[in-house]
Amino acid sequence: MTDDDGQQELEAQFEQWRQYVLRRRELQPTDADELEDHLRGSVDELVARGLSPDEAFLVAVKRMGSLDELSREFAREHSERLWKQLVLTGDPSSPVAGTRSRRDLWAMLACAAGAVASVKVPALFGLGFDDDGSFYARNFALFALPWLAAFLAWRRGARRSVIVTLVALFVLGAVAANVYPLADDSQSIVVTSIHLPIALWLVVGLAYVADDWRSSRRRMDFIRFTGEWFIYLVLMGLGGGVLSAFLFNTFAAIGIAPEEFISQWLLPCGAAAAVVVAGWLVEAKQSVVENIAPVLTRLFTPLFTAALLAFLVAVVLTSHGIDVERETLILFDLLLVVVLGLLLYSLSARDPLAPPGPFDKLQLALVVSALAIDVLVLVEITGRITDDYGSTPNRAAALGENVILLVNLAWSAWLLLTFIRRRAPFAALERWQTGYLPVYAGWAWFVVLVFPPLFAYA
Repeated sequence: MTDDDGQQELEAQFEQWRQYVLRRRELQPTDADELEDHLRGSVDELVARGLSPDEAFLVAVKRMGSLDELSREFAREHSERLWKQLVLTGDPSSPVAGTRSRRDLWAMLACAAGAVASVKVPALFGLGFDDDGSFYARNFALFALPWLAAFLAWRRGARRSVIVTLVALFVLGAVAANVYPLADDSQSIVVTSIHLPIALWLVVGLAYVADDWRSSRRRMDFIRFTGEWFIYLVLMGLGGGVLSAFLFNTFAAIGIAPEEFISQWLLPCGAAAAVVVAGWLVEAKQSVVENIAPVLTRLFTPLFTAALLAFLVAVVLTSHGIDVERETLILFDLLLVVVLGLLLYSLSARDPLAPPGPFDKLQLALVVSALAIDVLVLVEITGRITDDYGSTPNRAAALGENVILLVNLAWSAWLLLTFIRRRAPFAALERWQTGYLPVYAGWAWFVVLVFPPLFAYA
């Protein structure tokens, strides 16, 4: 390798390191400049002592210590930043940032208003919440997610081809949700209500990555966005519950019953608007919650690992099979999705340059436990289908989802094991997870579009 090649590779490593540093939202670009200057000085010193550029870079990064600790040091020195990020939507000292923040705010308000209007438009055609609950169950994601996608596409400056694709996919979702003649007690309504939001959320992901949809890094950013969006949405949901209880009790104290206002306006309109507002908060507040989410993953990973292991031990000791009725299937699928979510978000928040540690081993135990439960569920579902019970939309959907999760978890476990044994880089696990996102999208769309006619709209 020539000196020029070595220098280019070193610069690529600096750029990769800088991009990772800038993911820590508590660190400003000026902080990254300061850290990079320090890192470059250390690398130059080590190269002068005879180390190769690659060796010098790795040693210098290790000497700098944990990025978490560096972030805490900067947070202590600049504690006012957190409050500015919570209250403001940009750097008030920057006219350009302030203008962009105001534009984002107005765009968010317009999209949130669009989501609220979308929820109430069906009422103009006689489709109230009490009159046709199945209609709202199938379509609720279509009321809010297109507006969130519109906000993200506008903010990213997406090209016309991306916008056309987004519109086409949302129209396809609307057709699939409403064109099939499904009875109110049809299993296909439940299947569609579960899978359509998944399919449409990945369409939102396309709006998020915009013109850079092939990039593994941008897909991982979308995974991080999803985790932060979910946390903001839950927080707003809790606040909305408190507000609803307050309104109900205060107005009831003076003889006014606000049930209709709360159930017909406050809750549905607030939920639709919150979907858009949560996305804006992730973007505008510079991921203030980013430091909370990794803490949650480290808290719940051991708890879920212990719960799954306890369940497996109980299965062995009691020799009881798993009930594969609809509610049970949904419960186990949600459990596996939660496990996958914990894995994904912890991957997105992890320092890719850090060596394997105890938490990585704990994650491996969690994935292996989930993998064992997935196998048990698959055995039970396959047995029910091959017996006299036959196949139903619920069982077929659960079978496909568990096969997809089985493949993901199995290869994730292998990659985690090889990483822990220092035989593969951490990046391989990231690439596997981000590359698997289209599989989820393809299956969700297949269930929504093909299952109803395949099972005669049962």
